[in-house]
Amino acid sequence: MGKIKVTDREGKLHELEADVGSTIMEIIRDAGLDIEAACGGCCACATCHVYVTNDKINELEPIDDDEESMLDQAFHVNNNSRLSCQIEYKENLENIELTLAPE
Repeated sequence: MGKIKVTDREGKLHELEADVGSTIMEIIRDAGLDIEAACGGCCACATCHVYVTNDKINELEPIDDDEESMLDQAFHVNNNSRLSCQIEYKENLENIELTLAPE
């Protein structure tokens, strides 16, 4: 089990336990933070949009066409934007820092 750090929309930092094999969206949702994840993790919406705020972004799998298409429809997209349902937690992502994107 590892840890991720998530800043919510009010600016509060949460340190969450993370299981290898879970998606970042599942970890955030299961911790009770305010993330809609309307499609349930199928990469069919952008309601789990997050910003990766540390150098761990370089350790993520590249964005695939489906994720890029959904981000193209999202608001407030930055260079460090990702859909949290598309990031599987692995040991190399220990202490990844994320911020929930505005709704």
